[in-house]
Amino acid sequence: MSNRLTIIEIAKHSGVSRSTVSRVINDDPNVNTETRERVRAVMQKLNFHPNVAARGLAAGKTRILGLVIPMGVSALFSDPYFPQLIQGISAACNQHNYSTMLWLADPEYERRMIQQIVSSGLIEGVIVASALNDDPVVEALMQRQIPFVLVGRHPTHTNLAYVDVDNRVSARDAVLYLMRLGYQRVATIAGPHNMIAGVDRLNGYKDALKTRGIAPDPNLIAEGDFSEGGGYQEMQRLLRHAPDAVFVASDAMALGAMRALREAGKRVPDDIALVGFDDMPFAAHTEPPLTTVRQPIHRAGFVATETLLALIAEGANAPRRVILPTELVIRETCGAHRASAKPTV
Repeated sequence: MSNRLTIIEIAKHSGVSRSTVSRVINDDPNVNTETRERVRAVMQKLNFHPNVAARGLAAGKTRILGLVIPMGVSALFSDPYFPQLIQGISAACNQHNYSTMLWLADPEYERRMIQQIVSSGLIEGVIVASALNDDPVVEALMQRQIPFVLVGRHPTHTNLAYVDVDNRVSARDAVLYLMRLGYQRVATIAGPHNMIAGVDRLNGYKDALKTRGIAPDPNLIAEGDFSEGGGYQEMQRLLRHAPDAVFVASDAMALGAMRALREAGKRVPDDIALVGFDDMPFAAHTEPPLTTVRQPIHRAGFVATETLLALIAEGANAPRRVILPTELVIRETCGAHRASAKPTV
């Protein structure tokens, strides 16, 4: 029998209405036992399998969550942050019997993608990872009232649900640690200004300077893009201004910064100390091992998923904000042998 059978044909062979077949498929209790068994016997004989996706759409319960990453494919596979985040999201989805649909918001196609997300009817809710400031995806989800959770707080909409770490305080404490070690000219390679994590970590750097009564020097502030290449390029620029330590807003950029320092004949930490942010798996195996702020990336993905499922089940009666802890992991690149400082992150 053809795989293109429809419930109309099942109804014809069963001698019942199309609506009765639909009720049998959906286990409606308002169908008598004899009719139910007759319809099921016909379905089995004709090898008919209901379209599970269509049933889910009709019921408004597809058990599919959307994951939106507002950047292109190349960034997804080159940035070590996203694989860990996706693993956490997938682990939570598997635990709750949900599936994940990934949407990459390449800027060129972003507005087309927004319409696909909000109009498809395929997803019950959305996780938006590393949203840009004033991201149109967030605005569209708000307008359509689709349940969603951000990984990373929104800069202006304080009523939105999100999971994050305290980027500002974590960055401040990392820079203060460098200063307690005796470094005088602490520079930073910040993240992009159009991402809230980049802004918060830069502000944390400035907070540390303010605590010590130091005015920010524009020559010691570089804007990277969270990539290894960006860290390499910005470290080359900073070298012209003779920093003795650098707080780098991501481990990927710190990896690029270390490469630039090696090429310039600079020793880490003897000539220039480094502190990164993330504690990626490679951080413990760089030469020398990287001191960095550890954030629970896998955990953030898991918690964001569970937060979204709670919003779907219970409704967004109040904003749900989850701040996960960080830890300053002391390794060799900060030159901790220069003083007996204790981390406070």
